[in-house]
Amino acid sequence: MGMVQEIQEAILNLPPQDRESLRQWLDGTEEEETPEMLAAIDVGLRSLREKCVIPLEKVRQNISSWAAGSV
Repeated sequence: MGMVQEIQEAILNLPPQDRESLRQWLDGTEEEETPEMLAAIDVGLRSLREKCVIPLEKVRQNISSWAAGSV
């Protein structure tokens, strides 16, 4: 059994109050948004609006030929 599985099993065996404490602690350890992160998101969104976007279905249809052509 891997470490993640052991942790998951241990969490499932915690009393509800302890699970909630763990949930709150985990929520507090999440990465906070920084001005740099928000700026990078804005750049990405602007790029999606301004540049050509290839629909996912077209990518799926053509990816094999595109990959073969790049070798």
